[in-house]
Amino acid sequence: MSTLLTQVEACLNSRPFQALSDGPEDLSALTPGHFLVGSALTAVPEPSLLDHPPNRLTRWQLLQRMRDHFWERWSKEYLHFLTHWPKWLKKKTGFDVGRLCLIRQENTPPTRWPLARIVRVHPGEDGQIRVVTVRTAASEFTRPIVKLILLPVSDADVEESQA
Repeated sequence: MSTLLTQVEACLNSRPFQALSDGPEDLSALTPGHFLVGSALTAVPEPSLLDHPPNRLTRWQLLQRMRDHFWERWSKEYLHFLTHWPKWLKKKTGFDVGRLCLIRQENTPPTRWPLARIVRVHPGEDGQIRVVTVRTAASEFTRPIVKLILLPVSDADVEESQA
């Protein structure tokens, strides 16, 4: 039980709060782990055991399966909490070049949050931004904004953008 609770704690303390810096090349985010150990928490990626029947798993695999179940549910709920829904009602969506965002993926392993920076925006004929080009640590690609979640920015950044 202690092992499971430690892994759950690592999942909770790996969530990103906001960008660490405004640098366009920096893809790191501030997490609760920075306050606890001074850097982001990491874990070795392991295959998901959610598809395996629980009666065929060893005790260790059963713990990993419980961790995977927690991660799947909690990460979806946390991403849902971060999602800003009234996107289509306002002209200003917040998807600006240089913003750090999370990429919504279904198969992300525990304690991994795929981060990207917005490189280009692609407004439609009506001026609304529905597609952006993002850069990750490994590649650059185009994504619809419904598959991206903006990380909150500091109050100083909001005041600068409004000025």
